[in-house]
Amino acid sequence: MGAGHAHRLYRHGHSPVHGMPPHCKIAAVFGFVLVVVSTPREAMWAFGLYAVLLVAVAFRARVPIAFLLRRLVIEVPFVAFAVLLPFVATGPQVHVLGMSLSESGLWGAWNVLAKGTFGVAASVLLAATTELRELLLGLQRLRMPPLLVQIASFMIRYGDVITDEMRRMRIARESRGFQARGVRHWPVLAKSAGALFIRSYERGERVHLAMVSRGYTGTMPVIDDVTATRAQWSHAAVLPVLALAVCLTGWTLR
Repeated sequence: MGAGHAHRLYRHGHSPVHGMPPHCKIAAVFGFVLVVVSTPREAMWAFGLYAVLLVAVAFRARVPIAFLLRRLVIEVPFVAFAVLLPFVATGPQVHVLGMSLSESGLWGAWNVLAKGTFGVAASVLLAATTELRELLLGLQRLRMPPLLVQIASFMIRYGDVITDEMRRMRIARESRGFQARGVRHWPVLAKSAGALFIRSYERGERVHLAMVSRGYTGTMPVIDDVTATRAQWSHAAVLPVLALAVCLTGWTLR
């Protein structure tokens, strides 16, 4: 089970975080995100400490902060949703910069924005220090349902194949003088999407038949097993444990 290449979020390196077993990192990130989500939104100082923890991990992993910030663009839809909350929520109103905004909406926007940002940042750090193949092995090591692991593996393996098929279809359209400039060209794009679906389905059937002919019985072989020592588990637990201490303090001082 593996991916033939590194994904775009991965940043090659030889830091202690890169060398940590993948299932340790996955468990640590899951624990950290769970703690962040459980933190009371009123404890703003706690989120500042979470930021310090993530910056420390990024420094330990030798991942530049600029690299991390660029990858956070993926959360723009959540930011847009958070910005709308103060305008559409009900309840007591407060005046900010001459605008009447919902107080509960402001707290909700802060809650979504802060917790979503830290969740995405932790995930980006995980992806930046772990190759796709290692992520799949880590999920398997954590006893994730094998069917889900296989689906993720196939998706990763053949995602680029489908993307390349889309590129060839686009080149074929453009070589015939087609340029999508408006709504009137949408039917052509819709037909292209349908053709891509049919080709992908047919390719999937051929791949499945090829796998069955080579002895595939519903489970993928594990090329190697990844084990972790007690020390590695202890190092991975530092992030969620420190975050848990911050969270509990936040609930205590609430």
